Amino acid sequence: MTTNPEHVLPDRTTQVYVLRLYVSGASPKSLEAIKNVKHICDQNLAGRHQLEVVDIYQQPERAALDQVVAAPMLLKQLPLPQRRLIGTLSNTRDVLRSLGLIRRDGDLADSGHKRS
Repeated sequence: MTTNPEHVLPDRTTQVYVLRLYVSGASPKSLEAIKNVKHICDQNLAGRHQLEVVDIYQQPERAALDQVVAAPMLLKQLPLPQRRLIGTLSNTRDVLRSLGLIRRDGDLADSGHKRS
């Protein structure tokens, strides 16, 4: 029996996350958000993420296209559904939950194991 590849669920452990972080120049909150999101990606999405940092002062048209209402703001473009997180991203657990990497009960969404 062959499986139609269109009906196979994606493997979450190899799924690439496409993220865009909107910042407002080199403000302290923007710098903190950059540091936090890079750390979260390095620790939880190593080798399977694309992160783009966009300064809303230098590229206001991009911010308008993505309907940025506050900065810093992290936009998760893929995997769907899209998510928007506003702030310095200092609460790692909330960011991981919003990205779909852990469930509300603290289990890892990828493997079903409890996070320590």
